[in-house]
Amino acid sequence: MIRRTAPPTAAVIFALGTVYVVWGSTYLGIAVMIRSLPPLLAAGVRYVVAGGLLLGFLWLRGRVRARRQGATARLEPITRRHWRSALIIGTLLLMGGNGFVVLSEQRIPSGIAAIMVATMPIWIAVMDGVVTGRRPSLLALGGLVAGIVGVAILIAPVKGIAGLDPLGIGLAAFAPMCWAAGSIYARGAVMPRSHFVGSAIEMVCGGAVLFGAGMLTGELANANPATFGADSLAALAYLIVFGSILAFSAFAWLLANVPTSTVATYAYVNPIVAVALGALVLREPITLRTLIASAVIIAAVVAMVSGRPRGAQDDARPAESRVADDRAA
Repeated sequence: MIRRTAPPTAAVIFALGTVYVVWGSTYLGIAVMIRSLPPLLAAGVRYVVAGGLLLGFLWLRGRVRARRQGATARLEPITRRHWRSALIIGTLLLMGGNGFVVLSEQRIPSGIAAIMVATMPIWIAVMDGVVTGRRPSLLALGGLVAGIVGVAILIAPVKGIAGLDPLGIGLAAFAPMCWAAGSIYARGAVMPRSHFVGSAIEMVCGGAVLFGAGMLTGELANANPATFGADSLAALAYLIVFGSILAFSAFAWLLANVPTSTVATYAYVNPIVAVALGALVLREPITLRTLIASAVIIAAVVAMVSGRPRGAQDDARPAESRVADDRAA
């Protein structure tokens, strides 16, 4: 029996820090990106370019390895069934998930959007229970109730304090539902053995759907490149390189080298990073309502993840990473 060598502690810390900070910062990046760029078109460009770059890197790596080993260099064959699965998963995860987050940030602070997206493990547990008939634990049910309470705190008007935009909250709340549906569908979908190849084609497909949605809603017709700000373009580049490639690579490495329970802590840290960055950079207000709702929702997610069966915990992954269910690299 071959014993796996423990990864260097410094490497684990670096990879975790990358996932914590970079994925937490993507909400800030989205907020800056949509200042002057068409939201759905920009999100589409983000994923098409990121997926294309990843495919190009994999092809180039294959060429280099082939020269060293004297083999024929080519990517794993991508079949029509692979592309069909990628289109369905990419639509649910990226159009339904990221697309609605992008639209929500036109109406609510980026930190609040991140808090709403943190409810994804709750919806995964709910949908998993519906699909498999598995009865959730009392801790998981308590997490579901607490999550609903946290959302209600965000939108309920309080004397002297108006609630947040209901449509913005609704869009942000719908996004993790789409992520959960895509994650569950991905379990049985026919995809390439390499999760990197699967990730790439899903980003390409999801990005194409986002771009098409932008065209259908008139974003392309109304887009004026002369109005695109340098800050928005820089944010788009950051999301492509760091949010969709670097952080994903770090996440994939973590999944292969450390316990899933350790990797899953991103779900608790990302909203905190997003709220802090939104307040520091965009001057988004941190009210008592926000603090209370954040504490309730994050506690609900902790309870939900802790109360789920060990085997189900692998499904609580973010959009870029939940593109192939533990397939071989």
